[in-house]
Amino acid sequence: MLIVAFLTILVARALQPLPSVVALDVHLLRQLAAKHNVTSILVFGDSSVDPGNNNFIKTDLKGNFPPYGGNFINHKPTGRLCDGLLAPDFIAEAMGHPPVPAFLDPTLTPADLTRGASFASAGSGYDDLTANISNVWSFTTQANYFLHYKIHLTKLVGPLESSKLINNAIFLMSMGSNDFLQNYLVDFTREKQYTVEQYVEFLSRRMLYDAKMLHKLGARRLVVVGVPPMGCMPLIKYLRGQKTCVDQLNQVAFSFNSKIIKNLELLQSKIGLKTIYVDAYSTIQEAIKNPTKFGFVEASKGCCGTGTYEYGETCKDMPVCKEPTKYVFWDAVHPTQRMYQIIVKKAIASIGEEFLV
Repeated sequence: MLIVAFLTILVARALQPLPSVVALDVHLLRQLAAKHNVTSILVFGDSSVDPGNNNFIKTDLKGNFPPYGGNFINHKPTGRLCDGLLAPDFIAEAMGHPPVPAFLDPTLTPADLTRGASFASAGSGYDDLTANISNVWSFTTQANYFLHYKIHLTKLVGPLESSKLINNAIFLMSMGSNDFLQNYLVDFTREKQYTVEQYVEFLSRRMLYDAKMLHKLGARRLVVVGVPPMGCMPLIKYLRGQKTCVDQLNQVAFSFNSKIIKNLELLQSKIGLKTIYVDAYSTIQEAIKNPTKFGFVEASKGCCGTGTYEYGETCKDMPVCKEPTKYVFWDAVHPTQRMYQIIVKKAIASIGEEFLV
């Protein structure tokens, strides 16, 4: 793990959401998804959306052991770096489906394939170098495995139905934090090539390229989750020796998220890709500033261990808090199932029927 390396971090206004469209509750979303044959969700990204692909990759970035999964079905650790469900799982639930499976899961069934899969890999990012540092799947590799998925799906339902399922799917991308926290601020390769502002621009171009690649592969609806307030992660505050959020890192996250929003507007206007931006930044920041509004009692540290530095292997078999639903963070880096649920509820409220048509 790269905990010690984080000590080298030197660099460390809530985002305004895109104009709201007609808000939908979960039940209406399910009805409209069925009406417009939106039956699957296809996921790309990092630990925020990896349900266990890293279990089958030679990497240390895993979460397939207790206490991870304590609030999952049958209290089972699955590889999700969380106490339970991730954001894509809640979206799938809203569509009437079980949690999104990892594409590498050997128990994957034909029925699972028709409902989609996650190709995400904890530790990944928009910059392929980020994945290489942790020996995980880059976005390029994730896209290649998606091609394998398309082959399997075509064999299962035929080429016409396969194309229809993919064109009607919701594609979701969620990554970016590792590009800064495990790459730019630790590895130094990119730091020698770019200033922070230039690297934000570099990642923005990579994000746009990745989205266009998904469009070429069949994506017609794309949901992109913004980078969270990185400076508020318990681990970052611990390493910086401060109790409050590291404003410099949050400003970097804000800047990059602003680029994402502009990219999504460009994708809609230039190639007709329907897009939704999920503002994880402001939702998490709001929960940290006003935890009681969401039913939280602890917003400064995680539920696992001391809650200040443990995540991944260092969280293994550690004691946990009695009520994870009262915590914003599960470990020193990742949100709780409850926090993900709140983010998804806000995201669903931003989906209009025109996105599903």
